[in-house]
Amino acid sequence: MTETSAGAKLLLAAFALAATGDLAALLAGSDTAHAVFKPLLMPLLAGYVVVVKGPRLLTAALLFGWGGDVLLLADADPAFLAGMGSFAAGHVCYLVLFKRHGRHGHHVHQETARAREGWLVAAYAAALTGTVVLLWPDLPADMRGPVAGYSLLLTAMAFAATRLGPVAGAGGALFLLSDTLIATGIAEWPQAPRPDFWIMLTYIAAQFLLAAGVLAARPPQAARLTSESAAATP
Repeated sequence: MTETSAGAKLLLAAFALAATGDLAALLAGSDTAHAVFKPLLMPLLAGYVVVVKGPRLLTAALLFGWGGDVLLLADADPAFLAGMGSFAAGHVCYLVLFKRHGRHGHHVHQETARAREGWLVAAYAAALTGTVVLLWPDLPADMRGPVAGYSLLLTAMAFAATRLGPVAGAGGALFLLSDTLIATGIAEWPQAPRPDFWIMLTYIAAQFLLAAGVLAARPPQAARLTSESAAATP
């Protein structure tokens, strides 16, 4: 992500360890271990962002993700809706970040940028429309509105992430994939073996890549100050 101090490297290593532990727990079918590792993920990644002096809104987005992670551990509709709301707040944070930093992170010829943005708009609009239309009949009636509204916000975030470059763009796409897998489970569509593993794998990768993309897209002055601060830390 950036040049890092020893503390930042330790937090990043702890995040990787927690991610590995959580994915291993899901493969092993251990709900207890999953409940231990999952709540550690976003605080560790947010801690890394704080140590490297990343944007506060990025820290907020990750902590809203943590709120969603914890709430989704409860097997109840009210907790699920609250978790969706927490994730939605995180997406709003990301949207603001992408608007602020997109101009610094990815420079292409203007005509190429317009053409690229045009086909991305079409692709994400088609993905949103197709997913909602296909899932709609199979979703519980009380979940249709929230899922459709959340899907619109999530798709907007995923599209906006592309303005920071391929790293953040990949993160946005993986977040969209992860939550689509959740939605297919709610609709009781056939699932791949160990569906929670694939949901968490794509989600963890998404949050990491989004954070990396935001940190890389900061204005040069901010990136220089972070590097100098990290170099001065014992």
